[in-house]
Amino acid sequence: MADREYTQLTYEAADRIAVVTLDRPEARNAYTVTLADELTAALDRADRDPAVRAIVLTGAGRDFCVGADLSDGGFDFDAATGPDPAWQEPAGRVSSRIFASNTPVIAALNGAAVGGGLTITLAADYRLAATDSRFGFVFTRRGIYPEGASAWFLPRLVGMGRALDWMVSGRVFGAEEALAAGLVQRVHEPEALHDAARALAAELAATTAPVSVAVTRRLLYEMSGVDSPGPVHALDSRLIASIPHNPDAVEGVLSFLGKRAPEFTLRVPGDLPDFLPWNRARREEDET
Repeated sequence: MADREYTQLTYEAADRIAVVTLDRPEARNAYTVTLADELTAALDRADRDPAVRAIVLTGAGRDFCVGADLSDGGFDFDAATGPDPAWQEPAGRVSSRIFASNTPVIAALNGAAVGGGLTITLAADYRLAATDSRFGFVFTRRGIYPEGASAWFLPRLVGMGRALDWMVSGRVFGAEEALAAGLVQRVHEPEALHDAARALAAELAATTAPVSVAVTRRLLYEMSGVDSPGPVHALDSRLIASIPHNPDAVEGVLSFLGKRAPEFTLRVPGDLPDFLPWNRARREEDET
């Protein structure tokens, strides 16, 4: 049963999968400040629940999200005086929370995913599209600017040349172009999209170790920008040296040899290696 604690989305958690659904179909799920903050809170809730092993993010109705809708009052600051220096724009609140997630996030992009409705998904581990999906970073055609930290995420996904093409032109493009460029990993018929996202989430929940997944996705993000492989090798060495004390590693081998499903016991965040630099930073942030 969906949780109606929220006003502009639904939250459902069952069978180790949390499904977060943007629920403003009458507005084609255009995001508001309220929706962005509810989405950030729902993603945080799912990520902190040890029973949730994968998160599916999708939209109700025919579209995923057509971008920002400020018709309900604009940004959450006084337009005359401007924001506090610490203010964060709404789309970036969502993409930043996904970036920091220990739990894999699968975005199922039905219909249109445009502007902020696309940038909020760039930190997701998977983006699945319907064959009739349409995408666009349309900011230059509206006289505004890219948000959601998309200028950082997009070139890492598709390369600088394609990112420049899409962002400078602001043109809208289809699922096949998105797939060929690597923006989405898989394309499905519209009626099969949500089932495919759930099936992928179920596979991740059944076959992968939560601590291993959390460490791996953070390694890819945190270490991809260093200047040489040296720091990565140093951290890899500490991780590999910890394997003799890791029951999930033992279970992974035994389940493979026994040709059975694994039963991993380590949980996030409590069992994450304490020497990971980003975990120390997060603990310090939580304590302040």
